[in-house]
Amino acid sequence: MPRPRRHRLVGFEPRVTYFKPAGIMMRELEESILAVDEFEAVRLKDLLGLEQETAARKMSISQPTFHRLVQSARKKIADAIVNGKAIKIEGGNFKMVDTLRKRKFRCYDCGYEWELAYGTGKPADCPKCKSRNIHRHPEDRGQRGRGLRFGRG
Repeated sequence: MPRPRRHRLVGFEPRVTYFKPAGIMMRELEESILAVDEFEAVRLKDLLGLEQETAARKMSISQPTFHRLVQSARKKIADAIVNGKAIKIEGGNFKMVDTLRKRKFRCYDCGYEWELAYGTGKPADCPKCKSRNIHRHPEDRGQRGRGLRFGRG
């Protein structure tokens, strides 16, 4: 039995999900289906110009998986443009990222507290005193000890 696929994180929901070439009647039109995760991969790599490593991290997938997504999406887009097909964006194995939520951090040396958006990584130091003794705010950590346990007992 194959491993279940991980959800790819998508930070931008497409507002337009159908593109049709001009001059071809709808009943004569073939469609090329572009998955939402493929759309996101092309957006990050080609539109935003992110490096593959950074873009893969944003989507919470490996670099080879990201590369396969981009290649698949580019092939579908090229096929649609060259052969006069419509592009329909739908489906895929993805989860929308809540970009409005923020994580809270606290400096345990000076007591300074601040927020950062999800997906930006852990800060290297405190913005106020430059200490490296920083951790997630206690209110923002979730419950400890509720995950899977390994070993005995």
